Amino acid sequence: MAEIFDDSNFEQEVLLAKEPVFVDFYADWCNPCKKIAPLINELAEEYTGRVKICKVNVDESPNSTNRFHIMAVPTMLILVNGEVKDTIEGANVTKKDLIARIERVL
Repeated sequence: MAEIFDDSNFEQEVLLAKEPVFVDFYADWCNPCKKIAPLINELAEEYTGRVKICKVNVDESPNSTNRFHIMAVPTMLILVNGEVKDTIEGANVTKKDLIARIERVL
């Protein structure tokens, strides 16, 4: 299951993480976000110990959301040492696509 972070722990858990981090910026009211949620949870299980897979609710974490200029949900970022290495917008993406993008940073 993907961990859920917010403004209170975003810097420590995401920006200062030792491992690469895949962040799913989502909203509870967003149907595409709900559609892709099971896929994000699958990735969290498959990448345990190699990539931190997490979720940030844009409505509850305005500072983290604004920091990365998130304008639409879902938006997924892959960060290494706090630096954005890839951005994926929308839920029209396959698990294979997401795995390929994660693997590029490993």
